[in-house]
Amino acid sequence: MLIVPLAVALLFGAAGSAVPPVMDDVAVIAPEPRYVAPTLRDRVGRIWAPVAIDGRGPFRLVLDTGASHSAVTAQVAAALGLEPELDSTVLLRGATGSLAVPTIRVASLEVGDLLIEPRRLAILPDALGGAEGVLGTEGLADKRVFIDFRNDRIDIRRSRAERAAVGFVTVPVRFMRGRLLVANAVVGGITVKAIIDTGGQATIANLALRNALLRRNSRSKAGPDTVTGTTLDQQSGDRAATPPIEFGRIMVRSSAMTFVDLEIFKHWRLTREPAMLIGMDVLGLLDTLIIDYRRRELQIRLRG
Repeated sequence: MLIVPLAVALLFGAAGSAVPPVMDDVAVIAPEPRYVAPTLRDRVGRIWAPVAIDGRGPFRLVLDTGASHSAVTAQVAAALGLEPELDSTVLLRGATGSLAVPTIRVASLEVGDLLIEPRRLAILPDALGGAEGVLGTEGLADKRVFIDFRNDRIDIRRSRAERAAVGFVTVPVRFMRGRLLVANAVVGGITVKAIIDTGGQATIANLALRNALLRRNSRSKAGPDTVTGTTLDQQSGDRAATPPIEFGRIMVRSSAMTFVDLEIFKHWRLTREPAMLIGMDVLGLLDTLIIDYRRRELQIRLRG
């Protein structure tokens, strides 16, 4: 998901002067991991970061490498005692459409070594599968994000430009439109521009990749599918079985992906060349994923 402010410059202010309470640990009632859930046969993986907002919380925000800005639900705004500012909106740009939404103003967001202050947060119309918002990429330019699916752990620290440890494979990435992570991938012998999207549940490719795959294998069968974005707009596409996704020496098997020229692909002008959003259905198959923004690389360890 990508959130784009409606105005280039926003005014920020401190949010209240009351002494915040001491933060508790993240409480999870349902039988699921607290921070990092791997992708299994019956479940798509998720990454939740325990984020303190104005010293309160922590709140369970989805780490979203496809979002330029952080956002929260109306329930979080209520917990903070903040009324959404209906006359001060931002444009929420999701995969399938865009929507003007109200905002709240907070003094800080903090998790690990990441401190963002002050900030205007958009109010999300969708809770992203039970999460309390999304943690975007602002403030991650010099950070190292450690995601351990096996041990249910996420850690965000300042990068020391550490090289990958033994047992890890590195995948170079470049930045697009700010801090969108783009890697070169290969699907069925076709070079693809792959955007790493930890906020997306499913892997979605454009029609340019679909057409290229069909030219190589006309027997590929597809069924109808519908993609619902953060703005709750929907787009129809085709879901089809696909070859594995290759990143250099790494091969990740994905049973299928959905093909549709999403509105976000059109916004990014990525409809003419093969491109894809790699979601948690694929990323959650890894054992450990490290995103080092300073080194501009992924460091990956496979399961097993």
